[in-house]
Amino acid sequence: MKQKLSIIKIGGNIIENKAELSKFLALFSSLDGYQILVHGGGKLATQLATKLGIESEIVGGRRITDAETLEVITMVYAGLINKNIIAALQAKNCNAIGLSGADGNTIQAHKRHVKEIDYGFAGDVDGVNSQMISKLLEAKLTPVFCAITHNGKGQLLNTNADTIASELAIGMSEMYDTTLYYCFEKKGVLMNINDENSVIRNIDSQKYQELLDNRIIVDGMLPKLENCFHALHKNVSKVCIGHAAMLDTENELFTTITL
Repeated sequence: MKQKLSIIKIGGNIIENKAELSKFLALFSSLDGYQILVHGGGKLATQLATKLGIESEIVGGRRITDAETLEVITMVYAGLINKNIIAALQAKNCNAIGLSGADGNTIQAHKRHVKEIDYGFAGDVDGVNSQMISKLLEAKLTPVFCAITHNGKGQLLNTNADTIASELAIGMSEMYDTTLYYCFEKKGVLMNINDENSVIRNIDSQKYQELLDNRIIVDGMLPKLENCFHALHKNVSKVCIGHAAMLDTENELFTTITL
């Protein structure tokens, strides 16, 4: 029987709120089985870029990453945010280790090909070094990945954190019974965007198509759900979306996605 592995992605609503981050890390550190944490930090990167006089450009929800922006992102993601999370987890007796995709050659990517838009130093994942990550887990270390990968030729790349979480889950599913959690500001996927409690508890492929046809799932939720089903089709056991409180075993108000 495969050992359990939980891969959790958190966004800015948790990262930027010290109280919420502390509550989340307490839940995260108490999870059964192995854990991997993935984080971004786009808002903080934008704030620092503004202070440095660097203009941030976002197109279709994706950041245009020029050389200056990549330097800021590296400082914020791999430095400030990652190390603060590591220190907080150590204080909760969770022996965490901070990583980018370059560390241990854990996640390789390529620079996104230019089609209609040149996203600059944005990376699309090629593969995950599951053997290396497994060695860390078996050494009782908890990997905490920031949203930075590399191309194996010395170039760091800014990579979407949702995608990193999904690709990690896919890569590790050969060795572990993997569940992927996307934590964000809502309690789950909502039937009514104006009703915080209208959580759709379960979504399978058929239900997903119905929600798409009825335009219940639109805008920013679309790429998140696409990542979810991509992971499930690649042998990830289960994907959950909701508020960080879903990691509490007593909480049942979140969305579970299956095939």
